[in-house]
Order: sequence, then structure tokens, then C-alpha cells
Amino acid sequence: MSKELEEGSTLNLDFTKLRKVANCEADVLPAVAQDADTGEVLILGYANELALKTAIAEGMATFWSTSRNELWIKGKTSGDFLEIVEIRVNCEQNSLLYLVRPKGKGACHTKDSSGTARSGCYYRRLKADGTLEFVSGKE
Repeated sequence: MSKELEEGSTLNLDFTKLRKVANCEADVLPAVAQDADTGEVLILGYANELALKTAIAEGMATFWSTSRNELWIKGKTSGDFLEIVEIRVNCEQNSLLYLVRPKGKGACHTKDSSGTARSGCYYRRLKADGTLEFVSGKE
């Protein structure tokens, strides 16, 4: 990922993401990880049947990486696991909500200015002028 994309103030949304997901050769649906205690939305990923079964068996938020085309247990590499508290299914059964408790320093693969993983991936807000700014304390 580029530094400007992850740290910059320029809005550059990837409106082609769902087309890429549709072409990833895996049957997936959106899976949101939300902190069970604070309500903060941490990550939006995708899950297939294997990811869901693994999440249930391991008790850790698990996704299907649509870019690498492989199973991704959040925190397996970084140590920043997301322990499953509860798994919810939406009304149309086409998305998952993982209610989790973070077991590391953060949930995002990006780091703040002190080098610590950010609590979640939604650390910038869209300003009225179309630029992005860091949410207080998330730089």
C-alpha cells in the first residue's frame, strides 16, 4: 500500500473494490469486525465458508483475503488478534458481524505516529472540503 493512500489527506476511494472481490474466484461476503465493548468498527473484510468455520473453531476473527486469495486469521502475523465474542448474521444472510475483543495493540495494519498499530482502520474522517483528516489521537 502507498504511504499517501494510508496516511495522506487526499481522498482516493477505490470504487472498483467490489469488482475485484467479485473476480477473486472465491465466494465471499462482507464481514465487519466491531469492538464488543466500545462499539468501534475496526475492520471490513470478506469471509467465505472456510473463514467462518475457522473463526468459529479458533475463536478469532478470520477473513478470506481477496487480494492474496488465502485464509487470513487477523493477528496471526502481527499478534494483534481479535477474539470473537459473538458472530451475528444480517437479515438477508449476506454479511457477518464479528463482535470482538482486541488482544493486541490494535486492529489495523497501519501504525500511528508512535509506531503503534491503530485500534481500527477508520482513523480518518472526510472533511466538507473533500480532504481527509486524522481523527483526534489516531495520527
